[in-house]
Amino acid sequence: MTTAPNFDETICRSGTHSVKWDMMEKLYGVPAQDGIAMWVADMEFRPPHCVQAALEKMCAHGIYGYYGDDAEYLAAIQWWMANRHGWNVPAEAIFTTHGLVNGTALCVDSFTQPGDGVILMTPVYHAFARVIRAAGREVIECPLDVTDGRLSFDTADWAAKVTPRTRMLILCSPHNPGGRVWSLAELRAVADFCKAHDLILVSDEIHHDLVYPGHKHTVMPLAAPDIQDRLVVMTATTKTFNIAGGHSGNVIILDPALRARFADRMNALGISANSFGLFMATAAYSPEGAAWVDALIAYLDGNRRLFDDGVHAIPGLRSMALESTYLAWVDFSGTGMTPTEFIDRVQKGARIAANHGASFGLGGEHYLRFNLAAPRAQVAEAVARLQQAFQDLQ
Repeated sequence: MTTAPNFDETICRSGTHSVKWDMMEKLYGVPAQDGIAMWVADMEFRPPHCVQAALEKMCAHGIYGYYGDDAEYLAAIQWWMANRHGWNVPAEAIFTTHGLVNGTALCVDSFTQPGDGVILMTPVYHAFARVIRAAGREVIECPLDVTDGRLSFDTADWAAKVTPRTRMLILCSPHNPGGRVWSLAELRAVADFCKAHDLILVSDEIHHDLVYPGHKHTVMPLAAPDIQDRLVVMTATTKTFNIAGGHSGNVIILDPALRARFADRMNALGISANSFGLFMATAAYSPEGAAWVDALIAYLDGNRRLFDDGVHAIPGLRSMALESTYLAWVDFSGTGMTPTEFIDRVQKGARIAANHGASFGLGGEHYLRFNLAAPRAQVAEAVARLQQAFQDLQ
């Protein structure tokens, strides 16, 4: 019998080449000795035992050669998508990339040309804009609305931003950093917009396993089955199971013509998979992995409630209600402070490193993003520090 996960365990990651902890002081000025790292989107939890066992088996064998015969790996992906998302994926549609930032870069490279425009619904995961600009493409920002503390959009407002050189829209579904699980109607609206303006739709669904009770994620191929000729879906085990260091992700393309274009770029750039990531993904996409995810969601649900209650006790602060992800999106605009002022209180007063909202694009200027995937005691300590740092408002 597999031992139940202990998400309350405190695991010291300092000095382990963890970007989240070992770069915190350099990048945020938050002291390493007693700071709390709540920025990078990885978790403070061990992955399921089946993943650790797969790596231990590799190490025990002691040979680290090229990976071959991916039938078991592909079957694990197919099993997971069918059983967890109701989506039957043909094996030939699955590509493996070095994570989904790499997958995004390959999509931009495969389906656009320098000078072309790519639409982002901002604020959104900051790596998208970085990759697009580095590739010599134009970032077209379509800011999301905040209605009753919840992100929303109107595709009619986006049309004016489309130019003759706009070629692609990247959708973050579920949304990072806002935690929205887009409704079926909203997904359909995005698909229709892409059809109307002849855009490739790249749907980044890396957080689709991390959805809270009362909400349901729909994969884009099921929401809009008629747009397969322009649809690319990106998924990964990395966020779900806390194995981001394995740098493995899947780009899934159902249309043969799009698939051929993507395969050409993969071949031209010499992209091949990391065997460590493949072994971990195969082990994770299993019944044991599924049970671990269910336990994780229940634990994270408790963390988000604790965090939201504590933050909402501070006048002027509002944490957007999470429907998915473990990333709290906190609005500081009600304090009347400038970003410099509230960031100083969080970093210097509370000694917490959180992502600056402006890095996510238009609409993020008065926000910070906090990672809640940590032992509950750490989340409670962060809440106490924030309340102390803003005690003059209470």
